[in-house]
Amino acid sequence: MFFGEYSHSLDTKGRLIIPSKFREELGDVFFVTQGLDDCLYIFSEEKWEKLLQSLQELPMASKEARKISRRLISRAAQLEPDKMGRVLIPAGLRTTVGLDKDVTVVGSIDKLEIWDKTKWEEVIDLDEEHIDMCAEELMKAGIKF
Repeated sequence: MFFGEYSHSLDTKGRLIIPSKFREELGDVFFVTQGLDDCLYIFSEEKWEKLLQSLQELPMASKEARKISRRLISRAAQLEPDKMGRVLIPAGLRTTVGLDKDVTVVGSIDKLEIWDKTKWEEVIDLDEEHIDMCAEELMKAGIKF
């Protein structure tokens, strides 16, 4: 399970050091793709395979299913960390979500999210404004905390 947030920087080649705590759980090979909220998702190989299987089970007659499947799969790349724990984030993905230098790596239960640091701070600030409403929705869904 992934949790916590870490501030890191991309080097001039677009490489990112994956925090060691996360590398252990990700394994030697993992996958990156464009996420849903202007961030990147990183999945372990096992979770990626489960996601692919779930996508294959979607009804391809559904336009929405085709769109989300295309987005996740077409922008995906396999990553293998070097000896220093760095991975090269593909330039197209960096550009698409606006990653430049300073990033925040966020644990999100079954995946990692890679955010531009400024965007992440904006998301967190915005979420604070609506946290009570979100908590009510979670409680309606049966989640208690």
